Amino acid sequence: MILEDWWYGAAGFSLPIIAVYVLLTTHVTIVSVTVYLHRFSAHRALEMHPGLQHFFRFWLWLTTGMITKEWTAVHRKHHTAADVDGDPHSPKIHGLGAILFQGAEFYRAGATPETLERYGKGTPDDWIENRVYTPHTSLGVSLLLVVNLALFGVLGLTVWAVQMLWIPFLAAGVVNGVGHRLGYRNFECPDAATNFAPWGILIGGEELHNNHHTYPNSAKLSVKPWEFDLGWAWIRLFERLGLATPLSTGPVVERVEGKTSIDMDTTWAVLNDRFRVMSRYAEEVVAPLVKQEARRADAGTRRLLRRSKPVLCRHDNLVNDRQRRRISEITGVSPRLKTIYEKRLELVDVWSQRGRGEDLLAAFREWCGEAEATGIQVLKEFVADLKSYSVPATVRA
Repeated sequence: MILEDWWYGAAGFSLPIIAVYVLLTTHVTIVSVTVYLHRFSAHRALEMHPGLQHFFRFWLWLTTGMITKEWTAVHRKHHTAADVDGDPHSPKIHGLGAILFQGAEFYRAGATPETLERYGKGTPDDWIENRVYTPHTSLGVSLLLVVNLALFGVLGLTVWAVQMLWIPFLAAGVVNGVGHRLGYRNFECPDAATNFAPWGILIGGEELHNNHHTYPNSAKLSVKPWEFDLGWAWIRLFERLGLATPLSTGPVVERVEGKTSIDMDTTWAVLNDRFRVMSRYAEEVVAPLVKQEARRADAGTRRLLRRSKPVLCRHDNLVNDRQRRRISEITGVSPRLKTIYEKRLELVDVWSQRGRGEDLLAAFREWCGEAEATGIQVLKEFVADLKSYSVPATVRA
């Protein structure tokens, strides 16, 4: 009987029940990573009840052996140097295959004493962290293996292996690898981050990686009506239970009907919402003008202009030599497209004036005046809409 219990497990669960157990436990691990490690610890996008924090710390110790300070520090460093030298896990630097299948190793290698000292501030530093979780990272996962073997017998070893591979492959590999190479982009942030799926279910919302890199301090990763962030759903549930409070969901601006002047209030509102502003520029200025130019062009030029909006709106940091040649060809055959391309670059350059007060206001006013003077209708309409921007009184307060 003892041998039978060892082989089949003391509980005698069926395969469907075991599968449900695996899905539930791995999902709790995903929630622990995306809500606690990522949004709370690394970015402070929400406040969290100490009891809930400790549950996540314990669960991660049990199911992954990850240390909060190490994960937080490496991730913060990633955001300071995304997809450039110094990024601890960029597929652009290390290759997609390496990050996809060795993502956890890159995290461990990146957790140097210097990185922990510089980027690990504000992470747990109590007795249980220093005496149990950090020095005994293998104890938790070993305990989980014993529990799985006791419950499911020999099959518990397979269950444990799936639990151990879940985060290294999906979070460290897929998010950091695929999330910087494949998918779509709502915003032209300076790095190569993409949304590789619009429904963040399997990895708790981390699929919306471009949104996150654009607004890293937002507790909510979905921005479009068709996108879904399961991690945000958990945060809202925790909020209802009094266990969490979101601190940010992205910049807040309002439109003031009839406002036609450009003051400091307008400038700060546009600056704070600059990524959505540039996304609107792509959709409301570049896209319609490309269509207009294509309708009046010959067959050869129409082929050149086909799908030209993405390359004309690509962040300059990410434009390669082949794309630069294509941009040169496009702007060479269409003076109007050349104008709106140059005005887009100039508007991005205005952001470099941030923090300089009157210089920023003067640069933005000058850009708006020059844009209106081009005579391009879609650009004039875009400027008119920007003038309505304002910082809400609740934010100013």
